[in-house]
Amino acid sequence: MTTNDQAPASFAVHIPDADLEPEPLDPAQIVSGEPVVTGKVLWESADGKQVRGIWQITPGVVTDTEANELFVVVSGRATVAVEGGATLEIGPGDACVLREGDRTTWTVHETLRKAYHISL
Repeated sequence: MTTNDQAPASFAVHIPDADLEPEPLDPAQIVSGEPVVTGKVLWESADGKQVRGIWQITPGVVTDTEANELFVVVSGRATVAVEGGATLEIGPGDACVLREGDRTTWTVHETLRKAYHISL
């Protein structure tokens, strides 16, 4: 992870091959299956309000309350149901925006890997 008061240094990461670290799920979030989450923060602003990284989840169904996020799916497929809103079918190449506070249910059909930018 890089933390910097200024704009991050330029860098490139080959997302499909990046090594990720375990990010244990709260058991209360798991609806069905045995999903496993891994990820890696690539950059975080000094004030912690901007985060860029890679995130992956294996098949299963989980719930979440979202941050303000833009992500692009690199591999895998999922259905993301936004409570009171749209149901999003996402797969490789799809860009998705989730709003802060969205309550979601993720049904992960194939291990999904995404690159993300979160604003807190």
